[in-house]
Amino acid sequence: MGAKKAVPIVIASTPFGLLFGAVAVDSGLSIGEAVFMSATIYAGASQLVGLDLFGKHIAPWMIVLSIFAVNFRNVLYSAAVGRRIKHFNIVQKAAAFFVLIDPQYAEVEMRSEAGLKITFPWYMGLGLSMYVCWVTQSLIGALFGNLVTNPYAIGLDFLLPIYFLGMVMSFRHRKNWVPVVIASTICAIAAYKFVGSPWHVMLGASGGILLAAIIAKPAMEEA
Repeated sequence: MGAKKAVPIVIASTPFGLLFGAVAVDSGLSIGEAVFMSATIYAGASQLVGLDLFGKHIAPWMIVLSIFAVNFRNVLYSAAVGRRIKHFNIVQKAAAFFVLIDPQYAEVEMRSEAGLKITFPWYMGLGLSMYVCWVTQSLIGALFGNLVTNPYAIGLDFLLPIYFLGMVMSFRHRKNWVPVVIASTICAIAAYKFVGSPWHVMLGASGGILLAAIIAKPAMEEA
């Protein structure tokens, strides 16, 4: 079942979920509002970006655009996963895309490459397990987050980046993986320095995609 695959992901995301709940309440949201935000948006990074911007005098369109920049990768995930779940009906696809986050995409790709079918029960077993845990983590963080005064001091903020690094490394067998990762990294660092956050997420991904498109050989040529 997909729920088994969610266990290490949930463990890695727990500090991040707790941190969001604590930061949300500290930023002025009620416990209910913090949980509602996690349940409806379900996108950790953009939720934190939103919290950071809500308290400042920034135009609403700028907040929306900033969140879009952080979540730009989900457009790419949708395109990639969409071809794996063509057999889902429209309701199943709607549910599938709602729970589509970084680890969900990675697990779908790895399962497909292993020659296994992406069934709806497997997909939602994985997705719903992570979703329910994320909302629960946000609630616990909102209730008790003030007990951990400095999560950065004990390295809790570093667990999720380690997981994402492992996720990226799991695709290292793919053709042109090294140059694409290098290009994406260089573009992201340059964008972070000269343009700023959160635009480095979108620009870094765009740099990797551009190089991949340039060096990829058409299917007709390879045949």
